[in-house]
Amino acid sequence: MYKLFFLCVLISVSKYVSAQSAPQLGKNTNSEVISAMKLEDKARILVGMGRQMPGGAPPANAAKPKKDSAATQGPVVGSMMGKVLGAAGSTADFTNLGIPSIIVADGPAGLRIEPKRPNETRTYYATAFPIGTLLASTWDVDLVQKAGEAMGNEVKEYGVDILLGPGMNIHRNPLGGRNFEYYSEDPLVTGKIASAMVRGIQSNGVGVSIKHFAVNNFETNRNLVNVKVSPRTLREIYLRGFEIAVKESNPWTVMSSYNKINGIYTSQNGDLLTKILRDDWKFKGFVMTDWSGGDNGVEQMKAGNDLIMPGSAVRLKEIIDAVKAGTLDEIFLNNNVNNLLNIVKMTPSFQGYKYSNAPDLKAHGVVARNIAAEGIILLKNDAKTLPLKKNTKIAAFGTTAYDLISGGTGSGDVNKAYTISMIEGLQNAGFSLDESVKTTYNTYIAGEKGKQTRKRFFEPANQVLEMTMAKENVDATTSSDYALISIGRISGEFRDRKLDPDFNLTETEKLLIQNVSTAFHAKGKKVIAILNIGGPIETASWSSSVDAIVLPWLPGQEAGNAIADVLIGNVNPSGKLATTFAAKYDNEPTANNMSGVEFGDSISIGFAKARRAEIEYTEGVYIGYRGFDKKEIKPAFEFGYGLSYTDFSFSDLKLSASTFSGKLTATVTIKNIGTVAGKEVVQLYLSAPAKTMDKPTQELKGFAKTKLLAPNATQTISFDINPRDLASFDEKSSSWIAEAGTYEVRIGASSRKIRVNATFKLPTALTVETVSRAFEMKQ
Repeated sequence: MYKLFFLCVLISVSKYVSAQSAPQLGKNTNSEVISAMKLEDKARILVGMGRQMPGGAPPANAAKPKKDSAATQGPVVGSMMGKVLGAAGSTADFTNLGIPSIIVADGPAGLRIEPKRPNETRTYYATAFPIGTLLASTWDVDLVQKAGEAMGNEVKEYGVDILLGPGMNIHRNPLGGRNFEYYSEDPLVTGKIASAMVRGIQSNGVGVSIKHFAVNNFETNRNLVNVKVSPRTLREIYLRGFEIAVKESNPWTVMSSYNKINGIYTSQNGDLLTKILRDDWKFKGFVMTDWSGGDNGVEQMKAGNDLIMPGSAVRLKEIIDAVKAGTLDEIFLNNNVNNLLNIVKMTPSFQGYKYSNAPDLKAHGVVARNIAAEGIILLKNDAKTLPLKKNTKIAAFGTTAYDLISGGTGSGDVNKAYTISMIEGLQNAGFSLDESVKTTYNTYIAGEKGKQTRKRFFEPANQVLEMTMAKENVDATTSSDYALISIGRISGEFRDRKLDPDFNLTETEKLLIQNVSTAFHAKGKKVIAILNIGGPIETASWSSSVDAIVLPWLPGQEAGNAIADVLIGNVNPSGKLATTFAAKYDNEPTANNMSGVEFGDSISIGFAKARRAEIEYTEGVYIGYRGFDKKEIKPAFEFGYGLSYTDFSFSDLKLSASTFSGKLTATVTIKNIGTVAGKEVVQLYLSAPAKTMDKPTQELKGFAKTKLLAPNATQTISFDINPRDLASFDEKSSSWIAEAGTYEVRIGASSRKIRVNATFKLPTALTVETVSRAFEMKQ
């Protein structure tokens, strides 16, 4: 008995001494720590902690599945990841080396965790901030950074190390299912807004994972689709935003996307992850896969995809076996582990932070409300219909007036404590409502919801369809002072939007607009349309029927209050479109090749089925306003468009020089010439010579939002124009080249409301930067 006791003590002491003598992360160099790791340890830390892998390598005789099937995937959102219920994943810990597990969680519009935990009565809500498209609509980097600061505080106080966001893929086509998570059709807006968000979140000492890198502009077949795209189009449009974010905000991590680019999965593409991201852009963090992305762990290690998430026994064994067989050099693992450890040392988990589980959600709700109001866009305001007269009566039509959509579905959703509906916001602002309409809608919505089955986060969203409102019932509401019609759209992961009935209105919605407008206009009363949507819809066919159109997008949990703030004039709308509204879908530059050509049988991919497909980006750089300008097509509402309750003048445009030599500064004076205080978004477009290369008519090269200007107040805005702003990507030389000739600076209130312009000359062509040769077109 005593011998057994002393033997146990000896073993414990031996383990303790061994642990103490082992190198410790943070005290020893990364190289020393990595040298103390076995092959299995290195593979283990580079493959996330999947459900099938509580720790350690799989048995040596384990059969290798043919693919990384759902049965061997790691946990999904809603499962327990160590200390945070509902987190999306975690990494392995090695306590003997001082390496903790780190926790990652979803959250482009706010932290996504489960609100309920076993054996606890309290809830763990997070703030639902406005969607990415609304954040970009503010064109206000300082305000977006504040949103990031609040969001990052919740990440830290709930024990999460890295937030899986922001999403920053380009709005190539309005039917993209996750466009609401993303910022813009323009890479400059995307990069600048993302950089602000990253700085805000990471100011809390937690990290982000900017995603999805790259060219994930669709949801249909996203795991199997191959995108054929030219190097120039990649560099100028689809990678540029990521480049700006990497260089200006130093994100801790980057998430590779599901799709292939020119025949190779992004997570297995050394051109993307090593040549461009690390060599050209000098990225210092680590790269992780999207959940179960790619199909070859060995190739992911070689390409520079450091962490495979959420992790599976298949990938773990694959990597270990390859090293032992000599088909994968262990130096790749050493490099990847080093990249990971550099970030681990920065995390709250490594720092031993005592998180509170109690962020200030009330204060963050105020932040969400202010940002939502700043991003709301006034699309139409005939005869100064808005702001509304206070203490009047409103007849509110449309299901989303009562059942407002605060955000999209999927990993971009947030488990929030509440959502202020549109009618609640109006009532809070002092308006009375037509009770008969309210009762009719509430009864209908409750009945429709009772028929629905509960959706899991990854499934297509339920939305209560618009109900048919008889003309006589509409006529009975015209004693109200105003009519409000809400049109709603929701989307999410795995499925892109449809043309009919989604981009185009349903017949029921068209009839509702017609009946309400006819009835109220007959009484000399105004009709306001509210677009509670995540992406553009068709407006040209019905916009003349209403007096005002307000676009609040999906504004987060304080939605109704923010909308009311704008409707009554407490906040003068200053949002501007960061994505074009086409008059009809056929005008879209990518209308004919949104999702490409499918082939082969359907394949089960995690929660959904997909088919192999290929999309060729034949439009090149001509997406969004670039494409509309090239074809001289008038959109319904152009890029950069947005009205105000006041007016602004642009004057005194001055360039620091008439000839470009290294740098040039443009200044312009903005004056509020209206009667109420307001803000203006000042946009600088540059038109470049196109003698040797086909180029867009103009491209956004700078933007700034004024402070709140009182009537007659002025502000001078300054823009620096750098060599890169002049340059286009030349594929032959793999260089950014500015062509000699005359350049035109155009400054205005939108892409088609240019107020002032000036020119300067570049005497000789300039090679701004030569970069890695990458992404040659392949089958």
